[in-house]
Amino acid sequence: MVSDDTWAKLADQFADKAYASVKGHVRTYVLHQQLLEHLPPPPARVLDVGGGAGHQSFPLALAGYDVTLLDPSQAMLDKAGQRLAQLPAEARRRVTLLRADGENADEATGGLRFAAVLCHGVLGYLEQPEPLVSQLCQCAAAGGVVSIMTGNARAAAVRPALERRWDDALASFDARTEIGVLGVPGRADTVEELSELIRNRGVEPESWYGVWLFVDWLEFSGAELDPGDSRQVAATAAVELEASRRDPYRQLSRVFHLVGRKSPG
Repeated sequence: MVSDDTWAKLADQFADKAYASVKGHVRTYVLHQQLLEHLPPPPARVLDVGGGAGHQSFPLALAGYDVTLLDPSQAMLDKAGQRLAQLPAEARRRVTLLRADGENADEATGGLRFAAVLCHGVLGYLEQPEPLVSQLCQCAAAGGVVSIMTGNARAAAVRPALERRWDDALASFDARTEIGVLGVPGRADTVEELSELIRNRGVEPESWYGVWLFVDWLEFSGAELDPGDSRQVAATAAVELEASRRDPYRQLSRVFHLVGRKSPG
């Protein structure tokens, strides 16, 4: 649904603006904390499929993990290279940037198996998620973690309702696609459907979390959130992390994070 050329046009907006916002900080922080509950200790090998500019995987490199960031967009990899140059030399040595489609991840990585395979914010841009999910599960080592973040179909009406687009909100209760915040079409999944996809590929679902809740409600209702207010951002992230683990809050998150573990043998 989204081509490499599209990401070339969106690279600056995505890497420099979206992640610099309060929502961007919350996404990175919440996912990182959730991941640490499941990852083996460093220097375990991590594959970040569709990893963009490295906002999720570079913190893992700083924590001691060996990271391979795979992305089909040269524009996004250029952004990743710029950000990588700002890391300490020891962390830089632990990062490999690799241009390839996620659907060819196994071949592109030479058949390596990883202790963790991440795929965050990618499935929603694909009309058919199955080929990519198969690759994610295949690239995971025995006993390894598969981590997928994608749109929550059960909460599709939240954004248009908060933007007071009532006709769109009504239609969204039964819809799976929308024009996302970056202006490109996206598709949502359910936890149950995605859990079944990975289970059929030898990966047992372990936990699922919400990612964005209150920051979404505030932004889409027109509230201004200041990314320069570090105390406020930290407090917001702490609340979002707690909400991400609890019902009914996580069920209302616009995106969800599913973590599974591959069979040990």
